[in-house]
Amino acid sequence: MKKCLGVILILSFVFGCETESKLTFDTLQLAGENCKNCPKIDITIPNAMEESSVATAINRSLSEEIISLLSFTADGDIDSIDKAIASFSDSYKEIKEKFPEEPAWEAQIDGEVVYEDANIVTIKLNSYSFTGGAHGYASTSFLNFDKVEGTELENYDLFEDYEGFAQFAEAQFRNQEKIPQDKNINATGFMFEGDAFHLAQNLGYTPKGIQMVYNQYEVASYADGPIVLTLSFKDINKFLKFKTIKP
Repeated sequence: MKKCLGVILILSFVFGCETESKLTFDTLQLAGENCKNCPKIDITIPNAMEESSVATAINRSLSEEIISLLSFTADGDIDSIDKAIASFSDSYKEIKEKFPEEPAWEAQIDGEVVYEDANIVTIKLNSYSFTGGAHGYASTSFLNFDKVEGTELENYDLFEDYEGFAQFAEAQFRNQEKIPQDKNINATGFMFEGDAFHLAQNLGYTPKGIQMVYNQYEVASYADGPIVLTLSFKDINKFLKFKTIKP
């Protein structure tokens, strides 16, 4: 009985520590003006609540990402999401005045925390915008953060063996997309620059492993849509700087 009680206490401590290590988020929802000649803008993103360096880094990086997605000018005064929304709206109104037949613009951005452990938290942003032309543009991006250091991580910061991971990813990409291992990476119609494989700019931790997303136009035509490759942790842990025990 004492032995069982000891096991229960240990498990309670472990799971309690996991719970305590989780960051607290609420949901931030923003929208543009609701008027006849206004673009439709809807933004839903997580907002880190703690007073900590990692929470500050998360909220700052999300703000910068949305400003980049919505801003149509290089105006350095656009330093907040509200100003970026106004910039997007003003740009549409200017176009609408010159070209009354211009269809309504649209911007939708949704973010969610897709992974978190004691060391890493990853936020996935899905965005869609239409600013005239034949079709809109959808994209996915990942923001990865070091919870201990309180900083945003560059892609290469995630790996202990970046080159090893890239070689493994290429082999798996070729398998998934049915590209012979001994043929040029563009042999079946892909458009990798310089005829050489490269990791996606957008990659991050997910419950199933490291996911890479090549957005439309990055390595294939618009019609091909995004190209997604997910590599399980059990296969890639040896390459990662931040190890995980998740399967």
